[in-house]
Amino acid sequence: MNKVFLIGAGPGAADLLTLRAARILSDQADVVLTDELVSDEVLALLRPRARVLRVGKRGGRASTPQDFIHRLMVRYARRGQVVVRLKGGDPFVFGRGGEEIEALAAAGIDAEIVPGLTAGISVPASIGIPVTHRAHTHGVTLVTGTCGDGSGPDWNALARTGTTLVIYMGLARVLSIVARLIAGGLPPDTPAAAIASGTLPTQRHVVGTLRDLPERIAAEGLTSPAILVVGEVAALARSEACMGAYVAA
Repeated sequence: MNKVFLIGAGPGAADLLTLRAARILSDQADVVLTDELVSDEVLALLRPRARVLRVGKRGGRASTPQDFIHRLMVRYARRGQVVVRLKGGDPFVFGRGGEEIEALAAAGIDAEIVPGLTAGISVPASIGIPVTHRAHTHGVTLVTGTCGDGSGPDWNALARTGTTLVIYMGLARVLSIVARLIAGGLPPDTPAAAIASGTLPTQRHVVGTLRDLPERIAAEGLTSPAILVVGEVAALARSEACMGAYVAA
């Protein structure tokens, strides 16, 4: 079977997987190339004979080269094994899924995409933030805190969009991001939030303004992985106390 499944594992919690993803993992997967952000709870769904290859990428740490991941997928698929490329969130939202499906196509390997809940929408929702809201914003912009070449997006342009900004992989650069958004014209008192380890038991978050977001993150000791949300909708977040009552219910 010369086929690879690119599966989105969702934001973290195993019960947020799609039914299709869970079925493939538990019934079909022979070899699983997993990202570091995929939780152990998700990996526990694999059938016992599945081989797990950890090929995660984290900023500031040694990472598996992308070309090597491509070669592994092709190698095992050509052996007739059912290969799963398992990614946190959705494969096509800052998950390198586009690069991988191109590499598979070039090698003549069929690929099936199994979408997952992207963290940029589901993680804010976990604390009551709707990334779109008719009374507060006309849209949402998903953006990475850094580009593949090490540069950043055009924060001045993003400050003028009038949309909710959902920023992936921005925690380490939050001071610079905040400064550039304010310099680009976004009011310093714009509501903002940061959510770390979204949907997992270790989830924590802070809510404040754009101006004080870095200070709040530092005070709470939030660490990656985390999502930043900037825009009026961030003010709709529930408090930690309310979140505890909500989860308990």
